[in-house]
Amino acid sequence: MSEGDLSVKIDGAPAIVWGTNPTTGNFFVGTKSVFNKVKIKINESHQDIEQNHTGAVAEILHHCFDCLPSTSGIVQCDFIGFGGDDNYTPNTITYLFDEIIHQNIIIAPHTLYATDGELKDAYVINDMVDMEIFKDTETCKFVQPKARIFSGSYDKCAGSFDDLSDIIDFARQMSTMVQFVDEKKAKKIKQQINACIRTNVEVTADDFDCDPNLIGFWKLVKSIKDDALYLCRNNGPAAYIGQDRIDAEGYVFTNEFGMIKLINREQFSYANFNCGKFQSAV
Repeated sequence: MSEGDLSVKIDGAPAIVWGTNPTTGNFFVGTKSVFNKVKIKINESHQDIEQNHTGAVAEILHHCFDCLPSTSGIVQCDFIGFGGDDNYTPNTITYLFDEIIHQNIIIAPHTLYATDGELKDAYVINDMVDMEIFKDTETCKFVQPKARIFSGSYDKCAGSFDDLSDIIDFARQMSTMVQFVDEKKAKKIKQQINACIRTNVEVTADDFDCDPNLIGFWKLVKSIKDDALYLCRNNGPAAYIGQDRIDAEGYVFTNEFGMIKLINREQFSYANFNCGKFQSAV
């Protein structure tokens, strides 16, 4: 397996982008709309925020404009909440901190961007790696959990395989025996799988109009992902879905081949699909 960097996915909302506008050289804050090709919303002042946004998003951006540190780059983060408490539920997951957060805002930075021109032309240069450059300030708490691969016994999740590499080799061999589908049909299959996750129904090959080996291959890849998740650890705040303690929303593994997102879909995606049904644990 290739070496790479592992980082933790934080379930915050909304997404906030801030940094230095390469066109003007001014500090800015915004949502992902700063990257829009047409309806671009870049806020270099409180007046800009009032013109471009309303409601809770505008309130959050006002605080971010006042509290986020200046940086020469372009950074995306997830907003977790305002200070003054020790537990927060910005989206589906509740985060419980060890102590009351005294800073004005709490954010989780995860992506760095660069551009050769305008913000709308920005591209990712680093995903959730080297985020240690951000230090807590008097007004901003940065949530940047460190992630690692568990180095203990793998017997629990590997079954009859010696290690994860053997499973991956088997998956490569199995992929040569699968009849794959075109993009249109793949989209339909994805919708069916999401429906199964949403209703907590087992995915079975008989329910899909495709090569049964394709669904079997999907299950094998899913098992590899689940085994990889079992080996991941982090030192972030305690995380809950409803009353259940979980490890994290997921992880991102980054290497020279790109980014691989690992999410326990039966756990997190099911809860996300049915978000209104869950209550905070604390």
